[in-house]
Amino acid sequence: MFRAESTYSLSPEITEEEAKRVWVNAPEATYVCEDGNNKIIGTYYLKPNQPALGAHVCNCGYIVDENARGQGVTSAVYKHSQKKAVRLGFIAMQYNLVVSTNESVIRLWKRHDFKVTGVLPKAFNHKYQGFVDALLMYKQLQA
Repeated sequence: MFRAESTYSLSPEITEEEAKRVWVNAPEATYVCEDGNNKIIGTYYLKPNQPALGAHVCNCGYIVDENARGQGVTSAVYKHSQKKAVRLGFIAMQYNLVVSTNESVIRLWKRHDFKVTGVLPKAFNHKYQGFVDALLMYKQLQA
């Protein structure tokens, strides 16, 4: 079970059943990253960002165990997701709600060539800071 209280739009009180529906059943694919002891330290899902005529752009959601942060896990699962997205025929990735206070992940996505294509004023209700902006980020994968 995961809890992402300050940078993820899922409810901090999400049930295990709802988490499984959102993270495993609804996406096109879900992957995990394990450490040397077979402990899950990261996960992501991959799905079309929109149905039908927008289905060529994918969306991913990532969660990394707080004890594994700063060890390159997010970057590793991102690289894996990009390879999978290209293999599945997606031409771009779009992140719909990157919380503006999550500066380390914004820097990471920019290092991986994502561009901020929009700012959503006060679109995220941060547990500690109240309403904060969210970013829309986009990266072309193939022409």
